[in-house]
Amino acid sequence: MSRTAQAHRVTGETDVRVQITLDGRGESTIATGVGFFDHMLTLLARHALVSLDVEARGDLETGSHHTVEDVGITLGQALAEALGDRSGIERYGSALVPMDECLVQVALDLSGRPHLSLDLPLPVTVIGGFETELVGEFLRGLVNHAGMTLHVNLLSSGNVHHAIEGTFKALARALRAAIAVNPRVHGVPSTKGSL
Repeated sequence: MSRTAQAHRVTGETDVRVQITLDGRGESTIATGVGFFDHMLTLLARHALVSLDVEARGDLETGSHHTVEDVGITLGQALAEALGDRSGIERYGSALVPMDECLVQVALDLSGRPHLSLDLPLPVTVIGGFETELVGEFLRGLVNHAGMTLHVNLLSSGNVHHAIEGTFKALARALRAAIAVNPRVHGVPSTKGSL
């Protein structure tokens, strides 16, 4: 079974294309026009071991908000399509990732029920064209359209770059565990029979 999907989102503010292969090797081609965000998406692909292509054009003259949010939405759509009915997957994933002085904990459930619990206190600043408050906007778009329950906790803080990078790496590691196919899982991993 090929667990590959594409999604395309066009609005008056953005034009976003995403292609994802869940059983990839961590390769990526990322071009959003937001340098730091490109770096984070590259890390996400690498540590989740998914193949990911993202091309986004947005109204960056107004800031990176629309671009980042719409990439989250489109990535969520592609992820949901690639998962199909979610048969045979582990479903749950968690990771505890240190990034130098920062420590981030992520737990997720590919339940089909969107929920974001985000405890990531960051100062409002801009890193490489990326407004730090947009971590939440990206994650909200992702969980709402992927059908994911996601908990993110910054356990030890420090450098803002490190905190965000640790978040994306922890998300990637948790996602890698959750999307893994387990041959012992028959059908959808739920007593309800559907997710």
